[in-house]
Parts: sequence; C-alpha cells; structure tokens
Amino acid sequence: MNIRYHVELSQFEREQLNALLSGGRHAARRLKRAQILLAANEGVSDAVIAATLNVSGSTIYRTKRRLVEANLEGALSEEPRPGVARKLSAKEEALLVATACSNPPPGRARWTLELLADEMIKLTEHAQVSCETVRRRLCENHLKPWRKDMWCIPKVDGDYVARMEGVLDLYAETPDPQRPVVCFDESPVQLIGEVREPIPAKPMQPLRYDCEYRRNGTVNLFVFLDAHQPWRRVKLTDRRTNQDFAECMRELVDIDYPDAPTIRVVMDNLSTHSPGALYDAFPAAEARRVLKRLEFHHTPKHASWLNMVEIEIGVLKSQCLDHRIDDKDKMVAEIAAWEQRRNAQRAQINWRFTTEKAREKLHKAYPVKES
Repeated sequence: MNIRYHVELSQFEREQLNALLSGGRHAARRLKRAQILLAANEGVSDAVIAATLNVSGSTIYRTKRRLVEANLEGALSEEPRPGVARKLSAKEEALLVATACSNPPPGRARWTLELLADEMIKLTEHAQVSCETVRRRLCENHLKPWRKDMWCIPKVDGDYVARMEGVLDLYAETPDPQRPVVCFDESPVQLIGEVREPIPAKPMQPLRYDCEYRRNGTVNLFVFLDAHQPWRRVKLTDRRTNQDFAECMRELVDIDYPDAPTIRVVMDNLSTHSPGALYDAFPAAEARRVLKRLEFHHTPKHASWLNMVEIEIGVLKSQCLDHRIDDKDKMVAEIAAWEQRRNAQRAQINWRFTTEKAREKLHKAYPVKES
C-alpha cells in the first residue's frame, strides 16, 4: 500500500529552510530537499515538484516520509546507505599497517600498493586483495609508505639546552651598540645560464624559459645579520675555506663594527667556524687582535633553525635569487641592490621564540636528572 505523507511545516521550520536556501555553502542534495519540503508545504503536487526541480518521485516520497517519521533534520540529511562489507578485518588492517611500516622486501626500495596487496594475500586467507583496498586502509591511517622525508634528529642533552638558551638569551637582550649580536652563516649558490633566450611575458602569456640550462659553477654567500638592528651584509666568494671565514671575521671587526669592543657572533658548528681558522689564515698577532674583539656562540648541532640569519637567507633566495644568474659579477650586483633596498627599508626579523617558550614547548625534551 502506497502511503501518502502530508507536509505541514511550522513557522520556525519554514524560516530554517529559507535561511538554508538564502546563503552559505551546502550540499546540493540538502538544498534540493529543502526546496521539496517548501513546495510540498504550499500544496504543490508531487508531479509539479518533480518537473520543476528535476527530481524523481521516489526522492520526493522519501523526503516527505523522513519529515513525518523523524524530523526536519532527518528529512534534509542523507539516509545511511548499505555498503559492501570491508574486505579486511580489524586484525588484518592492523597487520597491513604493521607491514607498511616495516622494511620492504629485498631488492625493493620501498613498499608499493602492489607489493602490499601481494603480501596481504600471503599473510591472510584472502585469495585476492585489490590495490584500492590497500590504498583506502592506508589512507585511513595517514600512511604513504612510498614517501619518505629526510630530517636531522638532534640529540637533546645538557649541551644542546645550554647552547640553545644561550642563543635565545642573546636575542632577548636590549640592543647594545658596544656588544652587538651578529648572526652569521654561509650558503652555496649555483651560477646557472640560459641555453636559449627566454620569451618575455605579454598579456595573457607569462614569461617562458627553456627547461634546458647551463651550469657555470658555484659561488658561496657569506651572510651577516644584526639581531637587533636593521642591517645585513652579503659577501660572495669562490670558496668557503678557513681563509675566507677569517677574512669575513676581520671585516666584521674592522669595517662593520669598528667601534664595538666586543662583537658576539652566532653561527653553526661548521669545521671552519672556529678560532683556529684565523690562526691558519693570519699571523698569530693579527689572529689574536681580531679574536680579542669576537665572542663566538655556536648553535646546538642539528639546530641551525636557531640562527636568525637562516631566515634572512631564505628571504634573499626568494626575493633576489629566484631566477637564473649565470655570471658572478651580475650576481654581486643583484645582491648588492637587494641588500641596499632591504637595509633602506629597515627590515628586521621578528623573532618570537624565547627561552621561556623553549622551556614550555620543549619541556619533554629537556634532560631530567633523577633524584
């Protein structure tokens, strides 16, 4: 027997449906059901609703039935749909996850969907497991075994914490012209030339350049950044030897901060970043003269993110070096223009990570001495 359901909406329900249709992003099916209910409430016949809204009679029938038997939200929402039973049981899914996290078979660099599907056939009683089944179960567990990331795993111990807090305390100090804090680092850059001349941009057409390029060697960038003042300097060299590092430190003392009794330099743990490099490059008296004005502060190993100049190098590469430059002299000119403009803009790094925040956020990583 075909039951006819009568739709009679309250004033509040009509307001809800009109608000749903008047704005916001909603599923198309939900909006269609709202239109069906409003039309049915006005006494429009099912045939007219079906023709006007381009829906089937069964859709109209089910929407009315759910309103009468449930409520307004039940009429607007999707009914539970019976689906195919999951191919893998909970235990088998756990086995799949464990397999995907294990080492791949000999001769293969990583697990693939095909390899995992074949492995599940061997480990379970299933005669067939599709790659799509494997993909869905891995997706639910946020696993992509064919991907891998490289990252540095620091050893957080007393030395790590001491160096980290020492650098953070330097950043938090009140600026002192007599004892400036200068962040220093270096970065290699390739000189890359065009094989064919790029095609300039024009309306409706971006600049186009050939995928083929020519390598013209590399240069090294030595970057200085004052942690408290809007100043930075970039020096290009052909190498990054002890001699180059020593020259950078002498320039820092004699040219950049000639009147500062002590210059505190934050740097990473590269082998050339040591007082010994100055003795390798200069006579002992000259090396000692320069070092007496310097105070080195090394970041923890695998924690170069603590060096503020890393951010500045990223800005330099994105704003100035994000195109092909094939000549050292041209790169020197480009970087000099960028440096002058950025200093004129008085740009500074807004460093917010403090010793207090480090103790709060990294408290689990701090060494704890048992009493």
